[in-house]
Amino acid sequence: MNGWKKALTFSYDDGVLQDRRMVALLNKYGMKATFNLNSELLGQEEYLIREGVKVNHTKVAAKEVRGLYKGHEIAVHTLRHTNLSRITDTATIIRQVESDRENLSCLAGYPVVGMAYPGGGVNYTEKVAELIKNCTKIKYARTTICNYGFEKQRDLFQLKPSVYHGIDMEKMFDLGRKFLEMKPDSPQIFYIWGHSYELDIHDTWSEFERFLEMLSGNKDIFYGTNREILLDSL
Repeated sequence: MNGWKKALTFSYDDGVLQDRRMVALLNKYGMKATFNLNSELLGQEEYLIREGVKVNHTKVAAKEVRGLYKGHEIAVHTLRHTNLSRITDTATIIRQVESDRENLSCLAGYPVVGMAYPGGGVNYTEKVAELIKNCTKIKYARTTICNYGFEKQRDLFQLKPSVYHGIDMEKMFDLGRKFLEMKPDSPQIFYIWGHSYELDIHDTWSEFERFLEMLSGNKDIFYGTNREILLDSL
């Protein structure tokens, strides 16, 4: 991390319209995030029912991708949000990942190298992780399994984030206060993941902004994308 002992990064899935508001907030507080997109679903209109609430899950249009995520990172989420742990054909797994990567690289204007496994619950296996590592140009892949810690991880293809703000914002604040107080001897990474649409469910945007304000402007913290923190610092 280029000499930094603490780094903060965010990872958001699905490429939904609420990312517009998310990007604006992150930019306001000098934060950076990685946005994981499904290239064959871009522009698709959709709604979800979460906790009894109807939430817009419409995807951003392909023509908007480069401008919207400028200054942040675009990463793979498979072509059509396919749970790779349920696929037995290796060629299909590779195509879902590598074709998405190629499509997104064209939209982004730079080589896309990051990824987040799509789907809730068990959404990857060690076999899938090894396949992606050895048969695609992906350099890291994030799981949905939280470790509630900050230690830098060795296995970049089974990355465990610190916390999922979608269901545990209170825990995110607790970890945030702990992170601010730390004086580590070795690199520590606060890695937050979620979906921007989740902030619409109970209208917790102002609460999330309060978290960004709390963590912002700290000279001891490097604010970067997943790629900048995990790869560019190596």
